[in-house]
Amino acid sequence: MNVVALEVGGAYIKGCALGSDGILRDRERWFTRPERGPDAVLETVLECAATLAHRSRAVAAGIVVPGVVDDTSGSAVLAGALGWRGMPVRGWAAEHLDMPVAFGHDVRAGGLAEARLGAGRASRNFLFVSVGTGIGAAWVLDGRVVPGSRGGAGELGHLVVRPGGELCHCGGRGCLETIASSPAVGHRYSRLTKWRGVEAGELYHRADAGDTVARAVCTEAVEALAAALATAVTLCAPDLLVIGGELGDAGRGRLAPLRDALARRLTFQAIPEVLPAAFGDRSACMGAALLAQDLRREVTAA
Repeated sequence: MNVVALEVGGAYIKGCALGSDGILRDRERWFTRPERGPDAVLETVLECAATLAHRSRAVAAGIVVPGVVDDTSGSAVLAGALGWRGMPVRGWAAEHLDMPVAFGHDVRAGGLAEARLGAGRASRNFLFVSVGTGIGAAWVLDGRVVPGSRGGAGELGHLVVRPGGELCHCGGRGCLETIASSPAVGHRYSRLTKWRGVEAGELYHRADAGDTVARAVCTEAVEALAAALATAVTLCAPDLLVIGGELGDAGRGRLAPLRDALARRLTFQAIPEVLPAAFGDRSACMGAALLAQDLRREVTAA
């Protein structure tokens, strides 16, 4: 029983197919290009899903997106990075693909994947944190992802860590995403060095290789992320932090400074273990595939 999954981000659309053996195959990546407008982005998503579904002979699909997601209605309430407001993605995708479509939030899907099969499978209370184009968190409690009211839980990237700071696309100022997201660290490095097009992964390599500017930019991002995580740890008391996205994909060595920065901020709170996501920057894709499998089983059993 093959299913296909798409993670729709502000920079890329990541796709994959998942078979009954649990192995991700047919991995693809396309540019999102949100500047074309919300309808064009949706059209691209539908075309990518159709291509994967046909090639993989899929029986169901899963699509996950950032922002505020209404899992019940299958709508993207607000996905600012995509220009989507009240977009009924699930219904349109199901009609276009002529198959059952599961629709959800990208980070919560990543948390589901890590809870069932990944770094959080031995924990009943952990936070999955994805650091990439955006920054989000999923709280997994007793094996279930907590969505919050109207699907709005986990917007870690919009915690204000620098009041009055840089304007965020959400309309606030000084949000974590303006300092620690992948685009933010790349832009800051470019402003300081005049190097253009340096992505987060390359920036981490430069920092490890002794580039002092890259190291300073990374340190600033880590300190900001640690400040936000200290708040999350105080509120949720997780026994584990699973770091995904591009930061998690950088490996355990990249997480050591984050552990140290977090420990310095905590006093009475228990310091959680910090691990990279087992699926790296594909946690959300795996989660979308699991949602598709779950839906297919429900439809078959009905």
